[in-house]
Amino acid sequence: MKKNAEFDVRDFRNALGHFPTGVTVITTLDDDGDPIGCTASSFNSVSMDPALILWSVDKNAYSAEIFENAEYFAVNVLSESQVATSNRFAGRGEDKFKDVSYIAGTGGVPLLEGCGAQFECKTWNVYEGGDHLIIVGEVISYSHNQSKTPLVFSRGSYSIASQHPNLDSYSSVSTGSEFLNDFLLYQLNSTISLYRKELYPALIEGCNVTPEDWRILTLLDKSLSLPFVDLSKLVMQPIEELKQSLEMLSEAGVVKYSNDTVTLTTKGGALQSKLVTIAKHHEKGLLSKLSEDEIRTLKNGLKSISGIE
Repeated sequence: MKKNAEFDVRDFRNALGHFPTGVTVITTLDDDGDPIGCTASSFNSVSMDPALILWSVDKNAYSAEIFENAEYFAVNVLSESQVATSNRFAGRGEDKFKDVSYIAGTGGVPLLEGCGAQFECKTWNVYEGGDHLIIVGEVISYSHNQSKTPLVFSRGSYSIASQHPNLDSYSSVSTGSEFLNDFLLYQLNSTISLYRKELYPALIEGCNVTPEDWRILTLLDKSLSLPFVDLSKLVMQPIEELKQSLEMLSEAGVVKYSNDTVTLTTKGGALQSKLVTIAKHHEKGLLSKLSEDEIRTLKNGLKSISGIE
């Protein structure tokens, strides 16, 4: 157990990353009536009666003072298809609302299209919270779309929420439903959960590599550099989170990160080879009940469905 005096900022963030959150874009208007927005994962409920919610904004953020003094704001809870929206409003120095569809809500505050839920709020109070401001809002109006799947942020990467298959071992679990037992989505979800349950500990124990680092390292080509922006999209990490991951990998000597490109070092190439060996060994065990022809048919079929070439 680490005490406060021993805290390393990046390690502390990694620990916090084990608590998954939703992803929101908070919107308001500035003094000139122009739309303002920022991405935030710090949204939470406070009270049911009265209906209160809170979120926090970095005091160093350009929009901090604007939100502190805003009479109204909106919480736009993003859906799984809105990763680009999250990245856009997490960035700086650009017109965040360019080509973004929205309507005016309470107090003229922007309400983004395509969200899973939205809360239109009147500022209730603002509190000091270390290097952040904690903003509490009274919910004046809200809406939600049950057909949308929430966008989730966990361990530095975007994710999605799905029902837990409750798999405790490699033994099959029958639902008692003939339909579900033969339903592709249920089978895929169960298999993925089983795969991760065994693979991720093997990567950490064998190479001291987190799942997030594993995705970065396996995507890099040993002989080519990959543009930083492309890597961010492939690993589903926001720009700032990916930068922190690359800084740690660079300090470990396994990648070079410069001029907005990322390259594996010789040490990184050796680590990548070891990771691939562990992954292949794990895959072989998982597929041991299938013949080579069945394995190839399974993989080709899934590639056809997903569009992977």
